[in-house]
Amino acid sequence: MKKPAAVIMLILGILITLPGLAALAGGALASAVGTIQGDGYLTSGTSRFSVSSFALTSPRADAIGEDVPGRLPFDVGTLRLRVESVAPEKPVFIGIGPQSDVEQYLAGVHHSELLNIRQRPFRAEYRDVPGGTPASPPAGQRIWTASASGTGQQELTWNIAPGAWEVVVMNADASAGVDVQAQAGFRSDLIRPAATGMLVGGIIALLLGVPLIIFGAAGLGRHAVPAPAGPTGGPGTPGIPSGGPVAASPGQPSTTGVRTPPGYPARLTGALDPAISRWMWLVKWFLAIPHIIVLFFLWFAFAITTIVAGFAILFTGRYPRALFEFNVGVLRWNWRVAFYAYAAVGTDVYPPFTLKRTDYPADFDVAYPQRLSRGLVLVKWWLLSIPHLLLVAVFTGTRETVWRQEGEVNVLGATYERVSGPSLLGLLVLIAAVILLFTGQYQRPLFDFILGINRWVYRVLAYTALMRDEYPPFRLDQGPSEPDWPEGAGPVGEAPVAGAP
Repeated sequence: MKKPAAVIMLILGILITLPGLAALAGGALASAVGTIQGDGYLTSGTSRFSVSSFALTSPRADAIGEDVPGRLPFDVGTLRLRVESVAPEKPVFIGIGPQSDVEQYLAGVHHSELLNIRQRPFRAEYRDVPGGTPASPPAGQRIWTASASGTGQQELTWNIAPGAWEVVVMNADASAGVDVQAQAGFRSDLIRPAATGMLVGGIIALLLGVPLIIFGAAGLGRHAVPAPAGPTGGPGTPGIPSGGPVAASPGQPSTTGVRTPPGYPARLTGALDPAISRWMWLVKWFLAIPHIIVLFFLWFAFAITTIVAGFAILFTGRYPRALFEFNVGVLRWNWRVAFYAYAAVGTDVYPPFTLKRTDYPADFDVAYPQRLSRGLVLVKWWLLSIPHLLLVAVFTGTRETVWRQEGEVNVLGATYERVSGPSLLGLLVLIAAVILLFTGQYQRPLFDFILGINRWVYRVLAYTALMRDEYPPFRLDQGPSEPDWPEGAGPVGEAPVAGAP
């Protein structure tokens, strides 16, 4: 397959599969919603709304089906609202009416418009509209399409219709200070048919898109197989393919008589640019945007091909070679961009747009395994990887959970919030970049430590992506090259097994 055809197939496959997965997820969610409707309504929790004004109104929204005359040709759904005054025996009013009529009734009246609701902890945001006292109680108005008024819990049900509508909650006597407990519910007979349609559409899209991704990735993987290399292991050396068959296993002689150095068979290198610019790191993230866009789609294809490779390993014990080369190429591409822009900022050379190995200062390679365990494929990517994934999360995680106590938030009186913060790797790179900005020097010990963290991360990536069965070592191998692989030497590989295709 020619490379342009492979690229077109990969792009088409991604463009078809992405909305297919979205449709499947939406269909599954809609099916779950249709199943858990209980009494026919999908119901929210009960929340407290309290304002000092005379009325509380719903957020402004675009009109529903405003170009559709009369009723819609199908039942969109039914809205159910329940409100109850926090003060015992205090009558409350709830009504829904045309937005224009509601605004006319509340013109010049002090009221509050609900803008947003936040959960964990619950918090409602309002827009206060200054004004005076209502001219008359709300129940006496003829503007309401549906309404309820009285003491205790009041319930309003409304069949959704075309138009612009607004919900109003007030004290029945139009007094100031609305303080209520409210709950919303929704039901629709369209949920299950819509779920079925999305599920069917998603499955069809996957049946069309996934094969295109596989064939496109396999085609690009075949084109990514590098040319033979020389006796030193470097590019251009005859007889030793870079990233291809070289040695039977790390530390063992190959059929060519060349010994691969011992160590983990996923190799990450990065050469620090001796003349690196003081300030260019400030804009590299912007310059890398084209790469980041391409990598978004490549990582999506990487996930699909890894799943397919997992099934191939499970049934055959082999990782399809073309898919292997494609996935290694994606990791290699990602590492080049990371080394340039955000995970090391170790060079000013712009990364190439290719899956192949080049003479770029940063490189990543994985030795192709002739055989893989069928059993390990079921557990190594999640269960066995847990210790490493926890450590990688420490290195690269960017968020933390902060627990705090707060009275009357919920039954336990405890809540949490998510707080953003720099990762360890990001913090180290920022420190190195700031030092570079003011001194013109990239501190070599700091660079070696950063490369060690990246090397650990990429070893775990290769293992969880099912590329190797060897468990990654728990060690921080620092420096620009692998500690047992001389700087400037070529990558690792494995010789073909006798009789293997």
